[in-house]
Amino acid sequence: MPDSQPQPPHSPSPSGPAEQQGAGVGTAGSLSPSRTPGPGTRVDLAGYLLLPAPAEPHVHGDTALTAEAPGPASYEPQDVEGRATEAALLQLGHGATALRAHVRVGDVPGLGALTAVLRARRTLRGLVEVTAVAMPRVLTGVAGADGLAVLRDAVKMGADVVGGCPDLDPDPAGYVEAVLEVAAEHGCPVDLHTDAGDPARLARLAAMAGGLRPGVALGPCDGLARLPAEMASRAAEQLAAAGVTVVCLPQGACGAVDHHDGMAPVRLLRAAGVRVAAGSGSLRDVSNPVGRGDPLEAAYLLASRHGLRPEDAYAAVSSAARAALGLPEVRVEAGFPAELLAVRGDGLAGALSLAYSRVVVHRGRVVARTNAVREYGEATAGADLGLPRQGRGKRGRE
Repeated sequence: MPDSQPQPPHSPSPSGPAEQQGAGVGTAGSLSPSRTPGPGTRVDLAGYLLLPAPAEPHVHGDTALTAEAPGPASYEPQDVEGRATEAALLQLGHGATALRAHVRVGDVPGLGALTAVLRARRTLRGLVEVTAVAMPRVLTGVAGADGLAVLRDAVKMGADVVGGCPDLDPDPAGYVEAVLEVAAEHGCPVDLHTDAGDPARLARLAAMAGGLRPGVALGPCDGLARLPAEMASRAAEQLAAAGVTVVCLPQGACGAVDHHDGMAPVRLLRAAGVRVAAGSGSLRDVSNPVGRGDPLEAAYLLASRHGLRPEDAYAAVSSAARAALGLPEVRVEAGFPAELLAVRGDGLAGALSLAYSRVVVHRGRVVARTNAVREYGEATAGADLGLPRQGRGKRGRE
């Protein structure tokens, strides 16, 4: 049995008592035919690999799906709500049963985009857990007074997390101080966008953030990879000492920070003891017109391009991502929350390579399915090679 104790399911967003009662993984044989509660509750997962469901710690629902728009992304609340809802459902289909949406507040969007994302959250309740990060642009000086007021209003409206981009403020250290102050006032987590390319600035940020509860996340931190090795190692040690989570973006940067090629040095960070989670970043917006928002693709890239074992790569999008969101641990063991992803295949490496068919379980209920059917021509269908295949015809049916 694991040393850690299972925790009750928890939703970071406001919900009623009924919605806080999540389902858990049962013991083997606990759903015998005589104890099955009703029709439609059994799912045959023969041929599938059962995994803890991924979580998405970094998505921009307010700008998602705007890559082909003829002009700037519309911030009309109705448009934002539609995009945020569709983006969340796309990511749910990939397996993410919880996501953290980073939303601009102030300036052009005002509080309209946040209002729209909060409406989408209510619409999606019961399918996927959505938390919202309020992201003001400027928080210091004369111009920052309005941003600070909007940030406080955003938290009162229902934003779960305070964040933003200190790199874009004339006084990055002052920006971080303002965010941490609001977070301390309301007991909120902090999630900041930074490339972490300035080691002195990063050291100050880590010192200010150290010990803050319920926690601080930084991303994408790709600038760390451009620092000399000794300097990057020192920065990683400072982040580890402060208890900061780094959310890397293997699929490409997002529009909230200047775009750079490369990614945070995940192996260096992990070696220093930093919790590293992986997010999607842009989902088909101007920063990444082909962004998929697929956590298994993020894990695949961590394994194939950055040298992580498949188990560690998947942990970055599941257990580490859930911890970054303040969610309870999930294991495929009795007593843990029933937040699960079933992927056709018999091993994790194969699942990360060819994760086509998926069944997504949220709070003990199937909330999304993707069924892929692969068919071959008769020349190959006739060959008895003992290969696994899916098909609709008389041969090759699985």
